Amino acid sequence: MNHILSGKRILVTQATSFMGPALCEVLAQHGAIVIANTDPLAEVGAAEAMVKAAGVVDVLVANLAIAAPSSLVTEASESEWRDTFAALVDPLPRLFRAALPQMIERRAGKILLIGSASALRGLKRTSTYAAARGAQLAYVQSVGIEVAPHNVQVNAIAQNFVENPTYFPAEVQANPRFQERLKREVPLGRLVSAQEDAAFAAYLCSEAANCFVGQVFPVCGGWVAR
Repeated sequence: MNHILSGKRILVTQATSFMGPALCEVLAQHGAIVIANTDPLAEVGAAEAMVKAAGVVDVLVANLAIAAPSSLVTEASESEWRDTFAALVDPLPRLFRAALPQMIERRAGKILLIGSASALRGLKRTSTYAAARGAQLAYVQSVGIEVAPHNVQVNAIAQNFVENPTYFPAEVQANPRFQERLKREVPLGRLVSAQEDAAFAAYLCSEAANCFVGQVFPVCGGWVAR
């Protein structure tokens, strides 16, 4: 394994859900010192406390996920909207405000958001979830441009149809209807493996990816073409 992250201290949020397990494994294989955090981030001061406890953070991987609501737009409640944004959007500026000062001072650092391609393509019954994921991507693009002069890179992976225990657990993958959907909607014809996705994340966390500024990279087997 190429140790492209040798000695890098990488903080991964929600490390036991979504892409957390695969990220922690692959980043460590590439030589990173992985700080796998599972603290809930709902409280206003939680992100700051987490980053402070981590000490030096060379890379922050913002891995945030919830069970995606699937309400019709006419039936999506106020609480659904608030709860979804509270889980996926509100923690981001808190995490960034906590992690960026030390990176800016060192003139070195990276933040990688693990987001969703649902924000890049219309999909029925996902209005609340897609809106929150879209807000994440817009935030990353703006912050990426702002901090680039400090040699800090902020980017995002926008994924769908990637193997993970939160959105595509084994029972979903085994469903014949889901398998037909894969063949019909995903040009790749299969799920992107967790290892493939995490390997790309490792590259974006490395010095080889210093040239990317506020970029959103779809990882979805061709489901989104751009």
